[in-house]
Amino acid sequence: MAAIDDLRARVEANRSVVESAVTLLTGLKKALDDAIASGDPAALQAISDDLANETSSLAAAVAANTPAAPPTP
Repeated sequence: MAAIDDLRARVEANRSVVESAVTLLTGLKKALDDAIASGDPAALQAISDDLANETSSLAAAVAANTPAAPPTP
């Protein structure tokens, strides 16, 4: 049963990560839409900066949690 419990925990962790990514992207889209509507170049730059930071954070998290490929026989 330990293997099943471990698998369930991994699935739940993946679900949480996916939901977090969706929330992040939804928020960024809304912020971008609002900045475009306001015509504020500083707001657009702030969103661009946020996107760069979040992309780096997401890429690091994916890399840190991706298992290494098994060695080639």
